[in-house]
Amino acid sequence: MIPYGRQDITQADIDSVVEVLQSDFLTQGPMVPRFEQRVAGHVGARHALAVNSATSALHIACLALGLGPGDWLWTTPITFVASANCGLYCGAQVDFVDIDPRTYNLCPNALATKLEVAEREGRLPKVVVPVHLCGQPCDMQAIHALAQRYGFRVIEDASHAIGGKYRDGFIGDGRYSDITVFSFHPVKIITTAEGGMAVTNDDQLAARMALLRSHGITRDPAAMTHEADGPWYYQQIELGFNYRMTELQAALGLSQMDRLDSYVARRHELARRYDEKLAQLPVQAPWQHPDSYSGLHLYVIRLASAGAGKSHRQVFEALREQGIGVNLHYIPVHLQPWYARMGFKAGDFPQAENYYREAISLPMFQTMTLEQQDAVLAALEHVLA
Repeated sequence: MIPYGRQDITQADIDSVVEVLQSDFLTQGPMVPRFEQRVAGHVGARHALAVNSATSALHIACLALGLGPGDWLWTTPITFVASANCGLYCGAQVDFVDIDPRTYNLCPNALATKLEVAEREGRLPKVVVPVHLCGQPCDMQAIHALAQRYGFRVIEDASHAIGGKYRDGFIGDGRYSDITVFSFHPVKIITTAEGGMAVTNDDQLAARMALLRSHGITRDPAAMTHEADGPWYYQQIELGFNYRMTELQAALGLSQMDRLDSYVARRHELARRYDEKLAQLPVQAPWQHPDSYSGLHLYVIRLASAGAGKSHRQVFEALREQGIGVNLHYIPVHLQPWYARMGFKAGDFPQAENYYREAISLPMFQTMTLEQQDAVLAALEHVLA
């Protein structure tokens, strides 16, 4: 089976982790700060907070922005459920904005229309979470302009997008958002096994997220409510969580960062080859916005309406039967049973639902060989013939 994505672990990665295993610190040592500094420096952000998952990063980002009961979080329906769940964790209500049919990202025009209605009804969102699906950045300039006009905060869910660029800056530089979140799951561009990171240019948001990821506990005398009893003293001043990243994970991530740019470049080589080879098949290759340089975590095709006489499911299952590990990213969140109980239903977001009926993620990973890619293409051509 050729997987849709997989990690690349080198001897240098293994040596980095072994070195930590032989050191004095397995957690809360020097490697996590080094990894944070490396990522912050690469993307051009002032602060980076490493945590145990991107979901945890989304959660503490929402809390740092003050999201809570009575507030609204809006995101896209085409994403992993965590982009919406993070709002529910805070007691907020969640709603969705339909996608752009070309980029598959949250549509800024649909967002503008929905904001006009929400302003009249008195239910503007406190936080909007645009998701850089497949690694391609959203139209952040347009979203930022709307945030300035309507007063909401922006968390970029860049779980797919580390190493990508928007206009002339790296995703995560914070020009158009308050906080950006990255994922380091094994199928992502670089990995720490499990892990995530929140980056920001705001000193106060960074301090709040640092507190929330570690039980809400501080040893900083300036942050305490009264004088310390002694050098052992600490105070819990927030209801925080145990969302810390380990030294082992950080060592792996730090080693992987050495290859981030080459990984993204290799994915672009494979994508260009897919684009060329798929031109004669009844599929729609992904469109890339000229203002962006995608991280290319995923390569998603859409079956043309004709579909060679085969249904979406038939094509998907036939590819799996031939050893091609295709996947589907994602089932629209509003169609999940948990969200259906909130009143969402089929027909609410038609562009997202059309996408779901046609999308298939082809294998895309940096160590993919041309022979493996040719096998994917041959299987797809055979199924559609």
